[in-house]
Amino acid sequence: MSELTNLTIAAARAGLDKKEFSAKELAEAHVSAIEAANDALNAYVLVTPDRALEMAAESDKRLAKGEGGALEGIPLGIKDLFCTEGVVTTACSKILEGFTPHYESTVTRNLWDAGAVMLGKLNNDEFAMGSSNETSAFGPVANPWRREGSDDKLVPGGSSGGSSAAVAANLCMGATGTDTGGSIRQPAALTGTVGLKPTYGRCSRWGIVAFASSLDQAGPFARTVEDTALLLNVMASHDPRDTTSVDAPVPDFTASLKDGVKGLTVGIPKEYRIDGLKPEIAKLWDQGVEWLKAAGATVKEVTLPHTKYALPSYYIVAPAEASSNLARYDGVRYGLRVDGDDVISMYENTREAGFGAEVKRRILIGTYVLSAGYYDAYYLKAQKVRTLIKRDFDQAFEDCDVILTPTTPGPAFAQGEISGDPLEMYLNDIFTVTVNMAGLPGISVPAGLSGEGTPLGLQLIGKPFDEATLLRAAQSIEDAAGPLKRPENWWTKAA
Repeated sequence: MSELTNLTIAAARAGLDKKEFSAKELAEAHVSAIEAANDALNAYVLVTPDRALEMAAESDKRLAKGEGGALEGIPLGIKDLFCTEGVVTTACSKILEGFTPHYESTVTRNLWDAGAVMLGKLNNDEFAMGSSNETSAFGPVANPWRREGSDDKLVPGGSSGGSSAAVAANLCMGATGTDTGGSIRQPAALTGTVGLKPTYGRCSRWGIVAFASSLDQAGPFARTVEDTALLLNVMASHDPRDTTSVDAPVPDFTASLKDGVKGLTVGIPKEYRIDGLKPEIAKLWDQGVEWLKAAGATVKEVTLPHTKYALPSYYIVAPAEASSNLARYDGVRYGLRVDGDDVISMYENTREAGFGAEVKRRILIGTYVLSAGYYDAYYLKAQKVRTLIKRDFDQAFEDCDVILTPTTPGPAFAQGEISGDPLEMYLNDIFTVTVNMAGLPGISVPAGLSGEGTPLGLQLIGKPFDEATLLRAAQSIEDAAGPLKRPENWWTKAA
């Protein structure tokens, strides 16, 4: 049955329609793959095999009547930040231990309405705060890829590391993620998968555990650009329950994938040629430029002068919003409760026991920059810089249709290698945070291998609500780069 887990979403839908296999067989193959792999990879924090088989059986009934939805029978993994009705949702934090929502997030509801099958909840950095999936209360996720000649476990990126690892290891056909400063694109780059962060407001945030409300955006992971487009077709919608959801038409994002990039202008921002950029990253970036030129695109240099302020501004805005959002976790209404002598000590004991070190660090930073005497000096100034970053992109897009950059400053690193240095960890987001600060769509596409034999990605940035053009350019990169070799399956050898 393992060949079923190798299929793309597009191929699986075609096979289901032709009755080459059933949705139940597809679900069973993935459940078996998870059982064999999860001890080694730790990608899933909760597997829901009974629910998966029940949903697959319903899909088979609809398929038999010719009523299949766009994702009918497709087995997906769900990041543990998405509330799922009747299924424990913890944001991978001890403070939400045992929390079982009585409602479904809009994004996952859209997926189930389209016939998708839930395999389980995927590991992530606690409250999505991290770049390596090492801050999860359930322990770190292992990247399916390894350096050549080494058995060291590498990180899959973060915060959506469980999503990227599960897709890369064929433990689901696609997955949901959230991206606050690069948490879809960065792990996609480190695992050789495709990860798309849509325009802010394209997908509803209702029912997603909040980190930084003005930055968070749901998006898909898949193994191909086409599959990513198929997922976005369903995940995107207007939602009156989310005041940041934009009432804009959702086109068929697969319709123009094969149109190519002829006639498009691709911008290359000179500010992204940072000091210390690894030669192999610079070489890959140059290769991407040549691929797009060969496909018929025009390439020109653009300037984004406030780029150097993006990372420090992000790490003021995001923690500030996190300190506000996470104030609700107090041991009173849901999740963990650690008693104390009075209500104040109960709050303190609960938050001390429930939050991990990185979450505490960001709450403290956020509370500080919002405090009297520092609000104007830090938070207000960071918001002004954010406006300037958005203006830079607006001006650049007057001369180009998409922008090409690296996704990450380097390949996947080993577990524990830099986790003790928060500043170095934060630098992993250097190429991705600008997109969130400006509310733009961005995508990472696998484009090659590092000298260590691990994946590297290229990032494309698009105009607001122009994911269709972004995906066209991504398809051209994917076509030119060709399929990556798959990681050697070390995670099921003992099974």
